[in-house]
Amino acid sequence: MNQNHHPNIHALRQQPHLSASAIEDYLDCGLAYRFGRVDRVTPEYTSEALVFGSCVHKVLETFHQAKRRGHRVTQEALLRQFESEWPLAVSQAANLQFKEGENEQSLLAKGKDLLTAYYQNLPQDSFQVLETEVPFSFTLEELPVPIIGIIDLIEVDDGGNLIVTDFKTSSRAYTREEIDQSLQLTLYHMAAQRNGFGSKEILLRFDCLIKTKIPKFEQYYTIRTAGDERRAIKKIQHVWNAIQQGVFVPHDNTWKCKYCSFKQHCDRWFAE
Repeated sequence: MNQNHHPNIHALRQQPHLSASAIEDYLDCGLAYRFGRVDRVTPEYTSEALVFGSCVHKVLETFHQAKRRGHRVTQEALLRQFESEWPLAVSQAANLQFKEGENEQSLLAKGKDLLTAYYQNLPQDSFQVLETEVPFSFTLEELPVPIIGIIDLIEVDDGGNLIVTDFKTSSRAYTREEIDQSLQLTLYHMAAQRNGFGSKEILLRFDCLIKTKIPKFEQYYTIRTAGDERRAIKKIQHVWNAIQQGVFVPHDNTWKCKYCSFKQHCDRWFAE
C-alpha cells in the first residue's frame, strides 16, 4: 500500500501465505480449506455468486478510478459496463451453477438494479480517491509467512482520515456485530498501518449491495483498536499452527454445505 511500490500479488500467492479469505475459509470448514487450498482439488462447479460479485467489483472499480481522475461516470455508462462484463464472465466460467430460481438473465437484471441503487444512494462526497484494487503484504513477528490481500478502495476524507473500503454483494444486510468483528476489516486496518498510513486515523467501511427483493445499497463504517488487533493475531496464529499440523476439521452441519463446491469430495472423505 506504499503508494510508490505495490507487491506483486500474483507472485506472493505462489508462496506460503495467509489472507483474510484463507483464514475465513479455514474457520468456516477445515476440510473444504484442505480440498481447495492444500490438495488443490478442482471445484465441482463455479458459484454464480462469485462470478456476479467479481463483475460488480469491476464496475465499481471503473467508477472510482474515474472519480480519481476528476470525472463522474454516468448511471447509463455504469449499467452498460455491467451489461458487457456479465455475459462475458458467464461464458468464461467453468461449470457455472446458478441457485434455484436464478439464471443469466435474472442476474443481469439484478446487477443493473443493484448498481442503480448504488449510484442513486452513494453519498455525494468530496473524498479523494487515492487508489483502487490495492495489493498489500505485511508480516507479523508471530507468523512465519506474510498476510496478503487486495483492498478495493482507499480514500481520504475532508478531515484527512483514511477510509479503507471493501465492496460486498450480499443476500442480506450486515449486523453491527458482523461489521465490528469482521476479521477482514481488522486485517485491512493492520495492512494500512504497516504500509505507509500509520500516522493517519483509519476508518473502515463496507459498501454493501444487497440482493433483496428491492435491491438496496448500504454503507457500514467501523474502526479497530489495539485490542482488536491482538485478538486477530492470536486467532491467526492458531489457524496457521493448525494448518501446519494438518488439522482440517469438517464443519458439515451448516447452511453453507448445500452450496459447497467440494460436496462430493466431502461425502467420499466421510465414506472412506
